[in-house]
Amino acid sequence: MRREPRRREEKQNNNMLYIGGSIILIGIIAFVATFILYGNKMDKQAKLDNQRIASLVQGGRGQSEEVSSQMGKTVEESKSETQNTITTKTETKSNTTKKETTAKQNTAKKTQNTNTVKKEETVKTNTENKSQETKAEALTFTRPIEGELLKDYAKEKLLYSETLEEWTTHLGWDIKADKTAVVKSSANGKVKSIKNDPRYGLSVIVEHADGYETLYANLLSTEFVTVGEEIKQGQSIGTVGNTAAFEIADETHLHFEITKNGESIDPNTLIK
Repeated sequence: MRREPRRREEKQNNNMLYIGGSIILIGIIAFVATFILYGNKMDKQAKLDNQRIASLVQGGRGQSEEVSSQMGKTVEESKSETQNTITTKTETKSNTTKKETTAKQNTAKKTQNTNTVKKEETVKTNTENKSQETKAEALTFTRPIEGELLKDYAKEKLLYSETLEEWTTHLGWDIKADKTAVVKSSANGKVKSIKNDPRYGLSVIVEHADGYETLYANLLSTEFVTVGEEIKQGQSIGTVGNTAAFEIADETHLHFEITKNGESIDPNTLIK
């Protein structure tokens, strides 16, 4: 009777051992399986990490090379830009210097031209002044001979002519003088002509500056001058005669006229 409880107890113990062993075995198997799975997972993770690291390394190298290339390019560009800037500044400075030199040369030329123009204007002014002085001197008229005024200038009124026996105009002076009295030039000028005029007899015409001319008529001789000769004021021209057909009835005298550009001038306005 006692053996049966023991057997049962032993059987129960064996069952418990079996169950415990089974549980332990299952736990060991589960642990091993878990370890294996975890190890595989860690291997895969490690591989992935290695791949990522390799990719990152390669990417880093590529970026580094790109950055290095960009940096190198930037440096070269900077050098080129610096060189271009230096060249541009040099060229600008050179161009500025050339422009300044050209401007100075142009200014010098303008100054020289201005001085030349001023000198020319001064010379021209002096020449004109001298010419005006010469003209002023030439335009100073004097009496060609001393004596009584037989007939005055009469352009706007009539004077009686003993020779023509009528009233006529008179465009000059008739100055009483002895026969062969010397007649002198009234102003500086040049002998234009010596001729026998049908109205005024032997005559000498002298041309002066500014379009003026003087006529010396009713002469006896003109041996003191020749045509084209330059004469001075007061220089002898000829002698008084009685050769004027239109005034032959009058006393011996010099017929004297002044014209400007062909128009008769009253001698009283020029000779005092």
